[in-house]
Amino acid sequence: MKSVLEELLELLSLEKIEENIFRGKSQDLGFGNIFGGQVLGQSLSAASQTVSDDRNVHSLHGYFLRAGDPKMAIIYNVDRLRDGKSFTTRRVVAIQKGRPIFAMSCSFQVNESGFEHQEQMPDIKGPEGIPSDFERLNQIQDRIPAKIRDKLLCEKPIEIRQVNPINPFKPQKNDPLKFAWFKTNGEMPDNKPVHQYMLAYASDFGLVSTSLYPHGHTYWEPDMQVASLDHSMWFHHDFRMDDWLLYVMKSPAASKARGLSQGSIFTRDGKLVASTTQEGLIRYHKFMI
Repeated sequence: MKSVLEELLELLSLEKIEENIFRGKSQDLGFGNIFGGQVLGQSLSAASQTVSDDRNVHSLHGYFLRAGDPKMAIIYNVDRLRDGKSFTTRRVVAIQKGRPIFAMSCSFQVNESGFEHQEQMPDIKGPEGIPSDFERLNQIQDRIPAKIRDKLLCEKPIEIRQVNPINPFKPQKNDPLKFAWFKTNGEMPDNKPVHQYMLAYASDFGLVSTSLYPHGHTYWEPDMQVASLDHSMWFHHDFRMDDWLLYVMKSPAASKARGLSQGSIFTRDGKLVASTTQEGLIRYHKFMI
């Protein structure tokens, strides 16, 4: 019997059905629509399979165009925009029902040395002694809506331990700053692209909701409509998804029913391995009455 991590690795690996065309299965996490991290990870997986082994992704920029159906497979079309001496550029379009649901451009680079500097990792406790999201949700399972309870309380391939979680049923106003440790629940293969598109998958967890912290609201509320609009990511150094990583998330601004969030991902020893930026829809329907 496959573990949940093996199932996720299979989900992100894709089936090649023609040159530059791939098919991916979908997963239902209980959100009603496809989780944005799934199409991020699968799109990067599709692009990576068209790039030579001497190049690794250094950036990606994607737009979520339509809600995806978790009951349907997704077709990924890869355009080979450029193969240069140092950089390779790809464009990926994810399609369901004949229409694009996500579009992404990504760039790959040969390994080079050069100047280096980085921001410092904040002095954050853990991950030891911090309860996981799975443990916290089990403590309030009687308050979770029945239609999504089983989806939220099942075994997860990625363990997340939030350092400063909020009460989803009674949120208080807080600074727009969130810290979370995460890693896969099991050993990962020694394949750099697999770790990269797994990180792209995980980078969508909790990022947009950081912009709700100053307002005392969560996406659990029936009057809130929360969805990712776009997502950008930069890869700085090698890492392993089966070692603990710290995700530092902050939101510098929100306006016009949109919230901007930024993230920095560090190894336990303080190396900055990736950066993210995302704008999300945070529409509060009571404002529309």
